Amino acid sequence: MSGESSRIDKWLWCVRAYKTRSEAAEACRSGRVKVNEVEAKASRELKTGDMVSFRKAPVSYTYRVVGFPKSRMAAKLVEGFADDQTPQDELDKLNVNRLTIFVQREKGAGRPTKKERRQIDFLMDENNIS
Repeated sequence: MSGESSRIDKWLWCVRAYKTRSEAAEACRSGRVKVNEVEAKASRELKTGDMVSFRKAPVSYTYRVVGFPKSRMAAKLVEGFADDQTPQDELDKLNVNRLTIFVQREKGAGRPTKKERRQIDFLMDENNIS
């Protein structure tokens, strides 16, 4: 762990919350990142024990700062620097799309026939999916 503090945009990038540091900085500028329930600028210095919450639609994530990495790290190592405090009901929002019916066709099968289209429409109507 390097140092006693780090910029919030760099920390969010290092713990893999955002793909790029500029995305993390943009999230701070647009007010989607809070430190201890207060909106944070990208240059805000984090300290160990701070609670960081950020919104990446549709989920609001919450992390407790445990340490400060020197650079971006493997996903398996993130636990040593960020303690995930996100409630389970927020994480369940990620699975909502998986619960809907998805009709998968073999690659190269082309467009559905009239009969297959009727079957798909019947499934969609039966489950009230538009």
